[in-house]
Amino acid sequence: MGLIVTVGGSFVTLAMDVLEYSHRWRQLWGSAKIESDRKRKKSCSISTADRKDKNKKKNKMSSSSSSSDKVRASHILIKHQGSRRKASWKDPEGRIITNTTREAAVSQLKSLRDDIVSGKSKFDDVASRFSDCSSAKRGGDLGQFGKGQMQKPFEEATYALKVGEISDIVDTDSGTHIIMRTG
Repeated sequence: MGLIVTVGGSFVTLAMDVLEYSHRWRQLWGSAKIESDRKRKKSCSISTADRKDKNKKKNKMSSSSSSSDKVRASHILIKHQGSRRKASWKDPEGRIITNTTREAAVSQLKSLRDDIVSGKSKFDDVASRFSDCSSAKRGGDLGQFGKGQMQKPFEEATYALKVGEISDIVDTDSGTHIIMRTG
């Protein structure tokens, strides 16, 4: 610790004391930080394990009680001037949508529905070609959902259907739909 050599005696002693204090402080702080890191890692691993247990219990409870509350559906959405968002994956700038009236959307969906019901077309093929929803990439499949996850008119129409049935026209803030319950 001989960094200061040619300064008065008392100053050298003070400098030595400061250096020793600084060195000791780093040692203490370093060990305190290591201990803190160990405690944090231990508490993190405990809380992660606790979370996993809670999630397992939660999933067991929800899968046993609410699996019957869930439905699965596919849909075809035609957006129009009154839709909440006037853009879609097919029409990102909304040029077609802003020029489509609700009546035109309803007319198109009725025609598509007639083709599906008569057997001329398959629901998933029609959804892939005509739906403004990104689910079109999956043939209109929305997957499974429970109550409170969809807009109210959509949810009510879906839950009212039997598996394999196709709804009449359903209006939501997103646009105009036909829905097929698939599960």
